[in-house]
Formats: sequence, structure tokens, C-alpha cells
Amino acid sequence: MATLYRNPSLATGEAKPDGGGAGTPTYQELDTRIPPKARPVLDRISVNGVVIAEADVLAEVQNHPADNPGSAIAEAARALVVRALLLQEAERLGVGPPTRPDAGGVSQTREDAAIHALIEQEVHVPTATEEECRRYFDRNPSRFQSEPIYEARHILLGAAADDKTLRARVRECAEALIAQLNKQPAQFATLALQHSDCPSRDQGGHLGQLTHGSTVPEFEKALQHMDEDALCPNPVESRFGFHVIRLDRRVQGEPLPFELVHDRIAAWLDASAWSKAVSQYISVLAGRARVEGIDLNAVDTPLVQ
Repeated sequence: MATLYRNPSLATGEAKPDGGGAGTPTYQELDTRIPPKARPVLDRISVNGVVIAEADVLAEVQNHPADNPGSAIAEAARALVVRALLLQEAERLGVGPPTRPDAGGVSQTREDAAIHALIEQEVHVPTATEEECRRYFDRNPSRFQSEPIYEARHILLGAAADDKTLRARVRECAEALIAQLNKQPAQFATLALQHSDCPSRDQGGHLGQLTHGSTVPEFEKALQHMDEDALCPNPVESRFGFHVIRLDRRVQGEPLPFELVHDRIAAWLDASAWSKAVSQYISVLAGRARVEGIDLNAVDTPLVQ
């Protein structure tokens, strides 16, 4: 007669399955208990008794890039605490979203609109005066100059960025061209026509007048450190290959008149004053509120976008 299998754990007084002889391992039932929950990433955070869910903080992290996850989570938590402070104050004062559509045509949630309405109502920032704009202009002359202009020539020896063998060979060729041009400067146009992979070879390598952003960063940096009517002593490497560069002329930037930059200065000063005022307003709300689970001392800049 066939022997039916019996679960040893259901058999009282038995340590081994049927048929087990001496030395048969003792059967142990699997542990099916539910493991304990993982400890929360954050301590309980609340604003005046209203809890901010950990899931909301983790979802907010993507808006706060940081050097490490811990810092990103802390910044996200602070941002949500500030948001909660503002929304609770808007509710206390009965400030709701405006009935008129947003003038900028930007879609907002009702909560965002309520926050903006609250700040518009409660935060008063004077606009920058003419005297303040003039004072800032006088104290920061280097910020208000026209960009320098460069007149330069080059010979481009092209090489793919990932072809190390070719790039090494091209660098040697560029160094040889520089050595030749040091002896025969007048040969630049001829050598550009013979060797350059840039369409400027048909104009003797001339690139015309260059300003900030006209060329790749490596090329521009080299120009900034060159003397007029001089050849760059070393090939300049970029993603396109190697450049043999000659700077023919530099026109230095000139100071811009106050009238031309007045509006820019006024806008910057107004934005700076607004940011400071909003930060102070948030600090006042935080001082009156009961905030638990997080330190808001780091809130020294506005977190309302």
C-alpha cells in the first residue's frame, strides 16, 4: 500500500518525517511571520499639528538637487514645511486664489495661487530708487562693460573626440605647424589653405570679429590670455580637434553708460529686495508656528517659486 506524505509539523510528538532513520535531519517549519516595517526615513514632521507625509517629502526631492540624498531630503522637507506655513496663513487670513486669470498665462494649482496672493497682500517691497541704482552702478563698474572683441585666425586639424590615436597624430602636426609659423609668420594663410579643416581656410583662416560665445570655450579661453599680433604657443584642443591660433587684434570692452543699464539694475535690486522680504516673512511665520521634526534655521532664502 502506498504511503501518503504527512506534514511533520502537523504530527505531534514526531521530530522526523515517516520513514526517517537515524541521523535524518530534523524538519524545521518555515518562518512565515511578517517582518517588521522598515524605520521611516524621516522623523515625524508637522506644522501646527498637521503632519507632512514622508511620501510627499520623497516626491518633492526631485525638485531639490543636492550633493547627497540626505541634503536633498532635508531641503525637500523644509520646502514643504514653508509651503504648509504659507497655506495655513492664507487660510487664517481668508486669502484665496484670485478670481481673475493669471496675467502670464501660466497654469497654477489653487494652492500655488493662494500662496502668491498671500505674498502679494502681505509682503510689501519698495521699488529701487534712482539713487540706489546709481550707487550700485558706481560700486560695480566691472559688471557694466561691453564685451571685448577679438579678431583671430586659426588652422583647424580635425579629429574625432574618441579617436585617441588620430588625435595624438594631429597634435604633433599642429605643433609642427606652430614651429614653422614661428619662423615664417607670413605663411599662415598658405598653411591654412593646405591643412585646415575649417571653411575659413579659404579666407586664410580669418574668423572675423569674435565675442563671448562665438567659439568653443577652449578657443575663447586661449584668446583671453593671448597678446595681440601673436601666435598661441601650443595647440588648443577642442571637441573638433586641435587649433593653431593667431590673435591679430583685441578691442577691450568699454564702460556702459548708466542710462543704458538702469532698467537692468532696477530689476535686479527689486528682485533681491523681494527675495529678502519673503524670507523675513517666512521667518516670522515659522517663529509663530509650532513646527516639529525639522530645523528651519537653514531657511535663509525664499523657497517659494
